[in-house]
Amino acid sequence: MSSSKLYNLADAIERFVPHGCTVAMGTCQESLIPFAAGHEIMRQAKRDLTLVGTISDMLFDQIIGAGCVRTVRASWVGNVITGSCYNFRRAVEGGSLEQEDHSNLTLTMALRAGAMGVPFMPTRTALGSDLFKTNPGLKTIACPFTGDILCAVAAIAPDTAIIHVQRADEYGNAHLWGNLGVTREACLASRHIIITAEEIVSPDVIGSDPNRVITPGFKVSAVAHVPWGGHPSPVPGYYNRDHGAFLDYRNSSKTSADFARWRARWVDTVHGSGDYPALLGEERMASLALRNHVWSEAADYGC
Repeated sequence: MSSSKLYNLADAIERFVPHGCTVAMGTCQESLIPFAAGHEIMRQAKRDLTLVGTISDMLFDQIIGAGCVRTVRASWVGNVITGSCYNFRRAVEGGSLEQEDHSNLTLTMALRAGAMGVPFMPTRTALGSDLFKTNPGLKTIACPFTGDILCAVAAIAPDTAIIHVQRADEYGNAHLWGNLGVTREACLASRHIIITAEEIVSPDVIGSDPNRVITPGFKVSAVAHVPWGGHPSPVPGYYNRDHGAFLDYRNSSKTSADFARWRARWVDTVHGSGDYPALLGEERMASLALRNHVWSEAADYGC
């Protein structure tokens, strides 16, 4: 049997997210965003990070506002309810943040190339777009077989991928369902994987549905039990999107001073896995509880 990979979140971030590393986060698009892990990065004052993601929602904005980020390689950074985020805009306009612009598909292809261990992935996407002006990882090439002009997307191989899942065992095997986005690609492309999970379950639970395992457990470096670790994004099967939190953040980050006050309440006061649910409160958590359950059909893996 493998050794346990259970960590508390602070120790996992301390060990596997060093200063200057490249981190993939928000790989499920608008759901299962690892906000708790991002907030721990802020508390530990990591510096000179490169963030990689498709739709990071407002998590990237928060980490940027904390001064942790040097470069963003992303399709979009903002608040899905209200649009562009203020910390991101201030950093770009102030010249303190480097950008590598992607479409969702070019970022997917970059991570897929990283996962396959090849230097680039050929595709027809982005041809004729302005992405070539801002992304040095995109080049036009001629296909050696047909002569067709293609886009070559340079591989991205993050140092660490951080994903939030519904359940995991202590050995790094995890179930994730809903929109997977680029999670599989990011995990396979990364040197380390940190999993934060709503629940820690026995290996028998994970083994009962092997097709739902998001990445091989042997690739995972750390597993942390973090209930409500995806809030305010939705976690399918556990809680809904907290629309109010996104609106509140927009109003609480218009200036650097506003953001500092928001951070003091929602980030700096959290020191353990139980602190954040307590900060939310039972009434708010109950308001986000599932109202309608839509169960998947049972699958028989017998022989």
